[in-house]
Amino acid sequence: MRRSPAFEAFRYAAILLACAITLVPILWMVSMAFKPIAEWQATGADLTWFPKEPTLDNFRYIFGESGSNLIVALDRTAAKPILSSLLSASLGTLIAMAAGTSAAYGLSRFGAGGNLPLALIQLRLFPPMAVMIPVMMMWSFLNLMDTWWGLALIYGIVTLPFAFWLMKTFFDDMPREIEEAALVEGCSRGRVFWRITLPMMRAPLASAALFVFILNWSDYLIALLLTTREWVTIPVYMASLSSSMTGQLYGAKAALGLIAAVPPVFLGIMIQRHLVRGLTFGALKQ
Repeated sequence: MRRSPAFEAFRYAAILLACAITLVPILWMVSMAFKPIAEWQATGADLTWFPKEPTLDNFRYIFGESGSNLIVALDRTAAKPILSSLLSASLGTLIAMAAGTSAAYGLSRFGAGGNLPLALIQLRLFPPMAVMIPVMMMWSFLNLMDTWWGLALIYGIVTLPFAFWLMKTFFDDMPREIEEAALVEGCSRGRVFWRITLPMMRAPLASAALFVFILNWSDYLIALLLTTREWVTIPVYMASLSSSMTGQLYGAKAALGLIAAVPPVFLGIMIQRHLVRGLTFGALKQ
């Protein structure tokens, strides 16, 4: 069916609008990160899209080297929050993927677990604040408050349902004949899982792990409630970037936001050859 020129024009206009809505905030953040304080405090006609005098002062500032006397010194730099986010999000993703993949395989292949799928999805049905109150009490009793490993543990628990349901869908779409052939040849069930099933699931594992990592990396509420000072994460630290002299430190926040975008983007580039295949795994199944 031949499409009319008007339809094609409308389609391309819609695509351009969607790209603009998506990319304009990113462009503004990148521009703000390299503006000196006089430019990111400007209003009205003085406000510009691109920095007139690009500077790295915002990056120096969040790491403790202020490039302007107009900004008060920070009581803590961004180095430890970045480390906290990396450690807690990475370990939390590892916990969620290990437990979720094992549970998903058991349920998909053996029907084990009973009401496990319903029990896991219930973790996401409760309001976060209602769940976090008893968690705070337990973490305080176990001396896990304000520790990166305590934060990683709750991240693994909270994102476990996502890892489980994603991997279960992938396992359900994977043909069982290959595993059955290996079992007939004398492979044990454990060897089949480690040497055959998991290598075939590299693409789904990569896409699921990236999704879970982004959820952990961008969390604000859990980190706000379970950390106080020593191991705050990037979102919590970013919210504290303000000054009684200058108000919100938009340049410093933009610089930190640009740094925070690096790990997810880097991981996405590293697994891009698996990402599309993982997201479409089983889409052509009849």
